[in-house]
Amino acid sequence: MKMMRKIMSNIFFTTGLMMGFLSFHCLLDSNLSTEVFVKDVRHEGKEHGESNRSADNSSQTIRILCWIMTEPKNLESRTKHIKETWAKRCNIVLYMSSVKTDFPTVQLNVSEGRENLYWKTIRAFQYIYQHHLDEADWFLKADDDTFVVVENLRYILSKYDTEKPLYLGRRFSPFIRQGYMSGGAGYVLSKEALRRFIKGFDTGECTHFSNIEDMALGKCMETMKVEPADSRDVRGRQTFHSFPPDHYVIKKLPRPRPWFMLYDYYTPVEGPNCCSDFAVSFHYIQADQMYFLEYLTYHLRPFGYKYRFNPDKKNGI
Repeated sequence: MKMMRKIMSNIFFTTGLMMGFLSFHCLLDSNLSTEVFVKDVRHEGKEHGESNRSADNSSQTIRILCWIMTEPKNLESRTKHIKETWAKRCNIVLYMSSVKTDFPTVQLNVSEGRENLYWKTIRAFQYIYQHHLDEADWFLKADDDTFVVVENLRYILSKYDTEKPLYLGRRFSPFIRQGYMSGGAGYVLSKEALRRFIKGFDTGECTHFSNIEDMALGKCMETMKVEPADSRDVRGRQTFHSFPPDHYVIKKLPRPRPWFMLYDYYTPVEGPNCCSDFAVSFHYIQADQMYFLEYLTYHLRPFGYKYRFNPDKKNGI
């Protein structure tokens, strides 16, 4: 029964993703201006170029440290598939766990379990601050079932100054006045934001007041006057996603909004216009789906298709 559920889940994921992918390209062909902005999407940074060379050159200088929240039981079933796919594109990768292994994982002084996720986050950022602060410009936290397009993250970050107190992700609205970033979608701290997070716990301005990792971190960010930056593209489409693509790209029949849409800080959109062409992350991605997204992102191209979206212009054209 468990195997059947997994098979059905993969079938729905694949079918939904392909339907959304095809719908998205049909929408682009029918709605966009005939003025063509030709762009070849980069294939592993060698075969294709960015739409804007100056932006590309700028983004390539950005150093991203990616740390993955994992645990011993997930190393084979989840974490190794991140290591084989998107993690290779980070400048530094750290796998944070409660046990040191030759994977390798960093051992943090914390027990496993959902009730300890925020403690693990605190200890992870303290470790990074102590050992790697000067080796990266931005610091990405991701779960061991999150898929990340690192090149798109670099492009977004190229428009911000890491010496300013900023953090980015999928912005949720409840509980915290300025909102907070979804933990599952991943979030990224500037260097100054990391400094302030550490200072907050050194001075007692920030505390472990909740087991809800992303909300509790958001409260510390607000306390330390770290601003939530807008990670959406020029058309207002989201780049960080708390669920797999099929939760967003397929427009549903009218219904009460699910919780993750009620939580969204910005008005949620379903259907092909939900998600940026330069999406950064998707959450709840199973091991085999990591490779499927890797293929769609870096290999699949429609022959003869002229890409029109220009991320550096206000209307995207």
